[in-house]
Amino acid sequence: MAMMTAIKSRRPSNLMARAYLHCMPAPTSSTVMNERASSDVDRDDPVAALLSRYAQGDSAAARLLTIQLTPLAYGHAFRVLGDAAEAEDVAQEALMRLWKVAPDWREGDAKVSTWLYRVVANLCIDKLRKRGRGTIPLEDIAEPADPTESAATKLQHKARRDALQSALNVLPERQRQAVVLRHIDGLANSEIATILDVSIEAVESLTARGKQALAKLLRGRRDALGYDDD
Repeated sequence: MAMMTAIKSRRPSNLMARAYLHCMPAPTSSTVMNERASSDVDRDDPVAALLSRYAQGDSAAARLLTIQLTPLAYGHAFRVLGDAAEAEDVAQEALMRLWKVAPDWREGDAKVSTWLYRVVANLCIDKLRKRGRGTIPLEDIAEPADPTESAATKLQHKARRDALQSALNVLPERQRQAVVLRHIDGLANSEIATILDVSIEAVESLTARGKQALAKLLRGRRDALGYDDD
């Protein structure tokens, strides 16, 4: 759906700096950590290699992990919660949990990104349940503007982001997460099933119902938002 694939949330500029400040490699025994040869790292998951280096005290790996994972965590949290401040809290908490488990990360565990998405998803559910079905007013959602955009383009992009967020806020929490993971974050159904701890068939059902609901909610606004395709 063009509405979903064209819109990506942007994180606050100071979030990565704060996340990195909490990313302090814990001292580890060289006799333990140095036995983890590079061949023991899941080569299908480059982030796992960085996490292994981080656990051994590599500050460069810490920076790279922060740069790569902060947008992932914040972006998903923002789209599910619809609130920048809460999304920052979730992203920071999720990354702090990752730093804590880094020394014990084992080959054969879930991909790091899958593990992080799952933590973010659960933290988002906790926040949604604490505040009930209420949502944050769209005017309270602050996103930095792209300085290269024209005024008209900025207005249209803002209208699209607001419309999509408003529609997402109406969906049940599981449908919302499935739609965000599949159509905005671009994950495969098998990975989404792991993140949400459901079957692939359940993911397919959640995303199909969520997409249908979004299409219905946005149908009357397609022309105003500048969409002429499905």
